[in-house]
Order: sequence, then structure tokens, then C-alpha cells
Amino acid sequence: MKCWICKRQARGYRHTDGRYLTADPRRYPIDWAFCSRRCQDIFHKLYVNWADATKFGKEVVMIDASDMEIAAMRQCLKAFGQAAETIGFDKPLGAYSQDEALQVIDAIVSCYTDAMTDAHEAAKFPPMKGLSKPISDPFADLQNDLPWEEQA
Repeated sequence: MKCWICKRQARGYRHTDGRYLTADPRRYPIDWAFCSRRCQDIFHKLYVNWADATKFGKEVVMIDASDMEIAAMRQCLKAFGQAAETIGFDKPLGAYSQDEALQVIDAIVSCYTDAMTDAHEAAKFPPMKGLSKPISDPFADLQNDLPWEEQA
């Protein structure tokens, strides 16, 4: 059986519909199986958003992007523009060939990954109070501060 989210092999994580009694077969949808707790949680978030959308008649935002992710997305606009420039701005997106579409996707995904990596590296060690600039490694001078080591 495949995971409902990522299509990998399901590994025992299931969904139970609590609206029905234990003996009711509708309580155990057979195709709602998952490979991990992460995929199961993603499914439930999607399910709740879908239920809210049908109840209130409006679409609910699915992505809950952090400020770091939004900044990375904005940085991708330049990469997207450069990829589109090589293909030609006069060509509509629907008329892109498979290779051209993959070129645009590669440019955006590469830029996003690099931006997220840079952001995580910059935030690896948060700034310490009292320092004018963040230090790259707060434990770099630890060898000088070990009391049991003899100073040479």
C-alpha cells in the first residue's frame, strides 16, 4: 500500500475517522495510509483545511511559510527572471517545452535551496547580548577557558 502523501510504501500509520462507531467500516478508510508520522500530520493539516474550506465556503491558505522562507522565495524571483530571459519573455509559460520548464524549475529550486542554506548558516549561532556582531562559533576559544588544562 502506498503513502497517501508521498507515494512511498506505507508503514502502518493509518487514519481513523472518529465520526463512526468502531464496527462501522467507514471508520477505517483503506487508502488513508502513511509511511511516517510526518506524512500523517501533513494529511491531517490538509484534511482540516479542506473541511474548513467546505464548511465556510472559502479557500484556506495551505502554506504557513516562515519569514525566512518568504525571504528565500523573494530571492528566487531574480533566478526565475534570468531563466525566463534566456527562454524569452514573449513566450507564454504554457508554451514552454519540457526542457525549458525544467530549466526554470531548476533555477528556482537551486536558488531557494541556496537561500535557505545561507539563512540557516547565518542563524546557526544566534547573536549574543553584549556583542556588537554575531560570532561564527561561540565555542571557538573554549580551549583557553578549560581550568583543568595547563596553560603552556
